[in-house]
Amino acid sequence: SELIKPYLGSKYKVTEVPKSLIFYMSKHSGPVNEIQWCPVREQSHMLLSASMDKTVKVWDAVDTGCCLKTYSCHSCAVRAARWSSCGRRILSGGFDSMLHLTDVETGKQIFSSKTEFRISALKFHPTESNVFICGGFSPEVKAWDLRTSKVLRVYKAAVQQTLDILFLPEGREFLTSTDAVSRDSADRTIVAWDFQSAAKISNQIFHERYTCPSLTLHPKESVFVAQTNGNYMALFSAQRPYRINKKKRYEGHKVEGFAVGCEFSPDGTLLVTGSSDGKVFFYNYHTSRIVRTLSAHKEACVSAIFHPVLPSLLATCDWAGEIKIWQ
Repeated sequence: SELIKPYLGSKYKVTEVPKSLIFYMSKHSGPVNEIQWCPVREQSHMLLSASMDKTVKVWDAVDTGCCLKTYSCHSCAVRAARWSSCGRRILSGGFDSMLHLTDVETGKQIFSSKTEFRISALKFHPTESNVFICGGFSPEVKAWDLRTSKVLRVYKAAVQQTLDILFLPEGREFLTSTDAVSRDSADRTIVAWDFQSAAKISNQIFHERYTCPSLTLHPKESVFVAQTNGNYMALFSAQRPYRINKKKRYEGHKVEGFAVGCEFSPDGTLLVTGSSDGKVFFYNYHTSRIVRTLSAHKEACVSAIFHPVLPSLLATCDWAGEIKIWQ
């Protein structure tokens, strides 16, 4: 993309809050669960989307706003989809319990496997590009190796479902958020794991009786944020013992049972989240105050993500199947 080229050699500038709509993209016939910019900077005009309509799509979301390709390898809703680090493959998992690794160019499946559970979360290891973690409607989370097409390790948590997975820097440890909240106990909501040994490091991280549909890591500081069904985001240390920061709480948006995603801007100054009322909220990371809200969608906005290279480009998606690009 000619728009991205001038930014490739230079340092990321300060993130501006986007003000205007550039592209309105609506080729999905069901809710969009997840969107992700291509991690290869030179190819970061491409946006990936996974939908309840059983498809995964790739869009040119910078230059044209057009859908480049549709992949229909799943027979049920696609809950999670991720770019590989090389940008040539897409890993997807769905409610058909299938895992697929698809070649972006040809659309062919390089790897397919049936799991024992419906898949709701997938994450690639930050340094081992052939390894990923898969979770879903099961008490177990599994690490897979694409080179052997086999399960590397099984992580056993006494839970019903894994909602999100977050690798901590270097990938030695990762977190899972689960819906293990019961009336008498709020432990196990966020569980920290040792990646190599599959040992549980901690399940006493978050003590409120709310589930956390999404987790996100700060790009520069050793902290992470958990989106909670209590209509606020909580801040934690990303180092043991992963203590909560009681002084900062990001509240004002609504979650209301939707898997609303949250993310930091690449410079770490803003925290952005969708909201069940269709708005996007921008919080100042340091003060935890709302900087601005954007009336983005009519239905629940479940994801809002900043472009990795262009300083104020934002993609949002909603429960009606719409994707919008803002600047």
